[in-house]
Amino acid sequence: MPDAAIVVLAGTESPSDLGRVVNALQVTKEFDDAGDDVELIFDGAGTQWVGELEDEDHDYHALYAAVADHAQVCDYCASAYGVEDEVDASEADPIDEFEGHPSIRSLVGDGYEIITF
Repeated sequence: MPDAAIVVLAGTESPSDLGRVVNALQVTKEFDDAGDDVELIFDGAGTQWVGELEDEDHDYHALYAAVADHAQVCDYCASAYGVEDEVDASEADPIDEFEGHPSIRSLVGDGYEIITF
């Protein structure tokens, strides 16, 4: 099985965005449960989810908590979307590999399948 990088780009503005992040969490959990190498990357507007999912009262907090050790957050985008404090308070690792952003090219070069939500 190839390694997988799950990239959350969906923001927090609509019910369909919630569906995307839940699907991303579920896919991450599926790979993790199977023992595969998986990374969960919150990028762009997706960085807004970290603070929301860290809230223990959020409906999907338990699912997030199950995969939080795989979570990374684009450093640049966390700042751009004004969620750096939430990210700093979370278990997610800030990632700054290419001009402040995650390096998708590096993941592809390492053989990762990139799945976006």
